[in-house]
Amino acid sequence: MIAWINFIILLIATFLTGYLYINSVRPVALSQEIGDAAWRKSERYRRISIVTMSITVINYIIYYFYPLPLPLARTFSWSWAVSIIIGFVILIPATYLLIRGSKDAGEETLKPRPDHKMYGGIYQTMRHPQAAGESVTWLGGAFLLNSPFLVLYSLLWLPIYYLMCRAEEKDLLLRFGQEYGEYMQRVGFLWPKKRQE
Repeated sequence: MIAWINFIILLIATFLTGYLYINSVRPVALSQEIGDAAWRKSERYRRISIVTMSITVINYIIYYFYPLPLPLARTFSWSWAVSIIIGFVILIPATYLLIRGSKDAGEETLKPRPDHKMYGGIYQTMRHPQAAGESVTWLGGAFLLNSPFLVLYSLLWLPIYYLMCRAEEKDLLLRFGQEYGEYMQRVGFLWPKKRQE
């Protein structure tokens, strides 16, 4: 019973995170409907999405102790040490991207503001470093928990983050116009573009 309740909460929290975050990255589009209050509303969406995301982290941990009764191995057939190594191989670069992206985005990471300028730093190499890092941290965490089910479940985050990034880009085009369009041509989406000579 605990396993199923946990799984249902995990599903709900996952989709709420996606829904809330997508709405948080649309302040310009929303401001066309409700005016300046859109920026505060976007910030609220962003902060609530962090809460729902935190709930999913707790669900992952609970899943380790209370897995669903599925015809799938509870743990990988190899040593847990192998899963830990895979987890850290994923988490180290992912965490770097997440932290560096947050640092270079500044307060805009949590608080969208109409007067904020386009970012520098790592954003001159890739357009969505935070999303690139965060989207695979779920996979790294699933390997640390040595759970084949959670590894498979973590793949669900990839299209969610992709949709988040696309929604954000539409809004950034409204916000920065041609400047952002040129930036998109120059800088890679989730991976650096190969430099043209």
